[in-house]
Order: sequence, then structure tokens, then C-alpha cells
Amino acid sequence: MPYDHRKTAPRTLALALALTGCCAALAGCGASEASEASPTAGKGGTQTPPPALASTTGPPSSAGQSSRTPLPASSGTPGTRSLASRTVVVDPGHNPGNFRHSREINAKVNIGTGRKECDTTGTSTNGTATEAAYTEAAFTLDVSHRLRDLLTARGAKVVLTHDADRPWGPCIDERAETGNKAGADAVVSVHADGSAVGHRGFHVILPARVSSGAADTAPIVGPSRELGENIADRFARATGTAPSNYLGSGTGLDVRDDLGGLNLSTVPKVFVECGNMRDPKDAALLTSAAWRQKAAQGIADGIATYLNG
Repeated sequence: MPYDHRKTAPRTLALALALTGCCAALAGCGASEASEASPTAGKGGTQTPPPALASTTGPPSSAGQSSRTPLPASSGTPGTRSLASRTVVVDPGHNPGNFRHSREINAKVNIGTGRKECDTTGTSTNGTATEAAYTEAAFTLDVSHRLRDLLTARGAKVVLTHDADRPWGPCIDERAETGNKAGADAVVSVHADGSAVGHRGFHVILPARVSSGAADTAPIVGPSRELGENIADRFARATGTAPSNYLGSGTGLDVRDDLGGLNLSTVPKVFVECGNMRDPKDAALLTSAAWRQKAAQGIADGIATYLNG
């Protein structure tokens, strides 16, 4: 989840999502329940994990152990080497070590339209006295590894913005610069949300048109929307989950102008919020290794569909 959520003006989009099956997986996802109200911010600043928050490398339950569960590719998956010569940057949201480096991640960096914290700790599932919470940083790294493997198998060159190989960060401006320097054909930042109980489903964050300071998103707004639409469609098909019932008006798309990772990008880029870690039903999915493989498959299929036109 990238920082504080806020209202945006999402544009209506007709996605072929097969919502009948999706709504069965996410009870109560009807259009009447879709809302533009801002969700409860779960990552508005540096958070100190509670004592139970011990899991940074894998989820607490046996259903969500980090061993990978290969699943069949979804129907319509492009050929095995269809992404040869393509470069994709995968950005695992946050870093498992961020909570130990509050001073560093609270330092402000330029996001074009202003200054914002370098990074945050991310959110987590709700831990208990006997079961550790599952951190967003652990989730994003796991899904990013799965996504990297799927894309590499299709011939793409995949660059990770980090691999938990540094004690904290990278900052949001560094993350954007990684995609820019790579000349990426597509960049996807993997996240999970930290909203209120009852808020369910995934959404894809698209860059708004921004022209201020170092930020000029005009060249990437259109391609990023196309990338986001394809990911939203394929993610729904692969996971059987529905678009967010608390923002995006049922489209699964949200447009924002306050994220440095999007504002500073010069290549097509989106954020994928795979679900809400604070809702028990969504959390049960996010902590499942089999579901995380489906999530990675959906993102990979969306990227491939976008790149193959």
C-alpha cells in the first residue's frame, strides 16, 4: 500500500472481468457497494511492528508457506518466449528492514509535486498472541519473485528494484529511477492495502497527468492506463477475485497524482494493490502460497497482453 490513500476521480472502464465468478469469491462485491470514500490509511508513516510481528520472510500459517506452488498458466497466455527483447522492472513494495530504519525512511525526497517520505514500513495482516502477522514487505517480495520467474520464462529481462539485499529502501525516487534507467517497457510496483475490515478486492493505481517540477507524466499516462487495464482484467481472471469494493467504482482502477513512484517515471508504470491485508477474508488469500502464485500469474498475463499488443 503506497502511503495515504485519497479521493481521486477514477474513469469508468468496461473491463471483461467475468464478475459473476469474482463476486462469488468476494461476497458482497456488487456495484452498489463500490465507493470512492478513502480507505483507512494503514501506512501513513513509519510504523513500529508489534512484538508478534515476527514474519518478514513468509506468512504465519501453513497455507501460506513460501514454497512455490506452480499453477497452470491461464487461458490465452502468450507463447513461452513471447517477451524476448522486452525489459520489465518489478518493484516489490517496501522493505522488510524499513521498520528498523525510521530516520532514513522518514527523510523527505522530491516527488516532482513536492516532498514526501523516502518510504514507509508497509502494512501487515493482524497478528495474534500465538500467530505472527504477515508483513506487506514479505508479501510483495514473494509475489515479485514469482512474477520475475514467470516473466523470465517468457523471455523477458526482469529487473527488481531491490531484493531485500539492502537494510532499508530504496526511496521512492530511486525506485522510479530504476525503471527509467533500465528503459523498461513496463514497470509494476507490487503492494497490498491496509484498509478497513469489509474493504475487499484488488485495485491498480494509474498515474494522473502531472506536470510540475521534475514530474511530467504526460507521455506515460496513456500507456500506463493500457497496462493497468490489462493487468486488472487478467488479475481478476487468474485469481477469481473482484475489483475493490471501496474505491474505483468497480473498475479496479484508481488514478493518483501523489505517488512519487508514478510522478517521476518516464516509462509506463502502475501499482497493483493485490488485496486488503486488514480484512480477514482477503488476508486468508494473501497468506496462501497458491493464491500468491495466481496473483503473480495474473500480473504476468496482464503485462504480456499489454506488451504483445
